[in-house]
Amino acid sequence: IPMFTSHYMMLQRNLLYTGVTRARKLCVVVGQRKAVEMAIKNSKATKRNTRLYDLLVKKS
Repeated sequence: IPMFTSHYMMLQRNLLYTGVTRARKLCVVVGQRKAVEMAIKNSKATKRNTRLYDLLVKKS
């Protein structure tokens, strides 16, 4: 998982958690320690605009 402060908009706890937990055998975090710390501290999940709800409603 690349972790750099230059991509600060993507440094969110939930995204880091997803990356780590989806690893099957090995997870390697590469980058800056400060970026990992920023991601862990950032628990504010932004609203994600997806069409998942619409697709699920159409299927049922």
